[in-house]
Amino acid sequence: MTVVTREWRVATQGHTHVVDITDQVRRAVAESGLQHGIVTVFVPHSTCGVSTIEYEPGCIQDLQDLFARWIPENRPYAHNRRWGDGNGHAHLRATLLGPSLTVPFVDGRLQLGTWQQIILVDFDVRPRQRRVICQILGE
Repeated sequence: MTVVTREWRVATQGHTHVVDITDQVRRAVAESGLQHGIVTVFVPHSTCGVSTIEYEPGCIQDLQDLFARWIPENRPYAHNRRWGDGNGHAHLRATLLGPSLTVPFVDGRLQLGTWQQIILVDFDVRPRQRRVICQILGE
């Protein structure tokens, strides 16, 4: 079994900004030279997460609206009282989404569904440069 690790940065706007990172993950798998295995996509941030979605404006808006309903920005969060940074909601949203995703690949191709893309979602309150780590395991 071979392990290959790739890393890159993604510029985000915060405020539940959704970025399609499917092509970067595909490129990482292709450049690894591996044909069969799994790729884990991980973001080492506490106010950012990764998942899959049909990356189209309606689904993106629905996802943003869902997080706004579940965890609104304007509630009194203990994190905000302690640190004063106003991003307590962002930490909770990221916890629900999660920091990683694993996708199998066969013959060098990600096994995503027809309408399934890999997304990074930045919940923080300002633009950021987010690290994405891809660890590819296979043969």
